[in-house]
Amino acid sequence: MAAEEAKTGTGTAARVRPEWAAHRERGTMTMLRAMTFISLRLGRPAGRIVLHGIAAYFFLFAPTARRHMRSYLRRALRREPSPLDRYRLILSFAATIHDRLYLMSERYDLLDISLEGVEVVASRFERGEGAFLMGAHMGSFEVTRALGRHQPGLKVAMAMYENNARKINAMLSAVDPRLVLDIIPLGTMDSMLQIRARLDAGAFVGVLGDRTFGAERFERVEFLGAAASFPTSAMRAAAMLRRPVIFMAGLYRGGNRYHVVFEELIDFSTTTAADRDAAVRLAIKSYAAALERHCRSDPYNWFNFFDFWREPATLAAGDV
Repeated sequence: MAAEEAKTGTGTAARVRPEWAAHRERGTMTMLRAMTFISLRLGRPAGRIVLHGIAAYFFLFAPTARRHMRSYLRRALRREPSPLDRYRLILSFAATIHDRLYLMSERYDLLDISLEGVEVVASRFERGEGAFLMGAHMGSFEVTRALGRHQPGLKVAMAMYENNARKINAMLSAVDPRLVLDIIPLGTMDSMLQIRARLDAGAFVGVLGDRTFGAERFERVEFLGAAASFPTSAMRAAAMLRRPVIFMAGLYRGGNRYHVVFEELIDFSTTTAADRDAAVRLAIKSYAAALERHCRSDPYNWFNFFDFWREPATLAAGDV
């Protein structure tokens, strides 16, 4: 039944193997450490010169990603993207990775960061209420750390899968072995307990909501003109814990400029168990709509280099 619902674009219970997870990772720790040396020792301008070479390499030698970029940009721009459009998308991606080094080192003085909707987070923080911050592979998540300058004492834990956590920890080690982020590993027996504990302590829990991981349930909703699959696990966790969900995006706008946006999506605090499924479906639609708005306004910020609109292959029961 779930698989049939997914095929009609309204399913909520199918399980999928993500296409993006099968793509081979590019880059090595050697490259990361070289970029760290150039960026932190020689300065941001020198590091940005290197970015153009990296972006040009991927533009020339990643034909599959290039094809999927064209598909996405055609939808976001509502026209046929030029080679320059595709290059700008790759360059924006490289720039946000590059600036992670400065953000993790709290070198905010090098960046021009503006905030929008910060009162949405501030009101929850002042009442001591934890909430989910749901982002996407859009712009820079790390730039949202700048919120701490405006709200001293605000704490954000990032919930992520083990493989991604290893990458973040490797980058932190390359920047400064003393740097530590509060990361909650997903997919473990006590993941939900850790999330609940952070929220009960008044912290915020960040999660990315635009990719399915492994055997995970999804919701098919309209996104940039066609049905696309969005995972429901994080939203369902927020509903079970009866917490609000705030959309966030750290949009890169060229040079050293970032614009951080916060928008409240849904407050599950009064959602009953009987209403949970309907509330989650509504929340996923709201999330997809928010993501679509920002893909339209800042099209060179969404970094999904695979066929996002292809219907995932469902797994048979027990095939996990």
